[in-house]
Amino acid sequence: MPDLFFYALLAATGLIAGVINTLAGGGSNLTLPALMLLGLPADVANATNRVGVILQCAVGARGLHHAGHLPLHDAAWILGLTMLGGLGGAVLAAFLPNLYLKPVMLASITALALIILLRPAVIAVPPGTATVDAGKHPHTWPYLLLAGFYGGFVQAGVGFILVGAFAGVLRYDLLRANALKLLATFCFTAVALGVFIWQGQVMWLPGLILAAGTMTGAWLSVGWAIKLSQTTMKWFLFLMTLVACGAALLF
Repeated sequence: MPDLFFYALLAATGLIAGVINTLAGGGSNLTLPALMLLGLPADVANATNRVGVILQCAVGARGLHHAGHLPLHDAAWILGLTMLGGLGGAVLAAFLPNLYLKPVMLASITALALIILLRPAVIAVPPGTATVDAGKHPHTWPYLLLAGFYGGFVQAGVGFILVGAFAGVLRYDLLRANALKLLATFCFTAVALGVFIWQGQVMWLPGLILAAGTMTGAWLSVGWAIKLSQTTMKWFLFLMTLVACGAALLF
């Protein structure tokens, strides 16, 4: 009976995380502690969490693509660089405890929160702003490689880093940056998940229960993401960065 309670809690947590990840990011700050409540070690929880992440991103990215909000003209460069970074991060995570990256996560999320608060135009780009083509501007590559590496390593908070890269560096509006975030996360998580499966670190039952929740949350929130204004999405992103910082400090 306790197992049923914890699995129900895991599914409910996944639903909330699916909504948060589709609209902003930071859902893994909820799902990782939930997995560890089931008794999973940190490295196994980190690996198992990717099952929910990849399926949730598939649902969210498909919904936004269907609605015409997923830009693909520069996708090859964006996905290639984040997947390369994700492979390096996942290999490192398979052999090192993810606690070592916690200070980096906190610093990155806090920095983004300050940027949103003090220089909102960096993230919430004005209408009509021209995007930057990653394939033609190599100065953007380190940001994409770093975002992929971070996501492959620990996942929690990577959505904020990706939105920062896509909106702040490549100059996409927040809706399209969110759509690209979901697609990029799907791709580098597929690479990372392959590494973790190879290492035998994925627990499939809790992973799939979590995925059922995250997929439902993503499906429910795609319509909300499309309707939200840039200003509302900016402040929701700011709020989620603060929540993510608090969750990271606690767990």
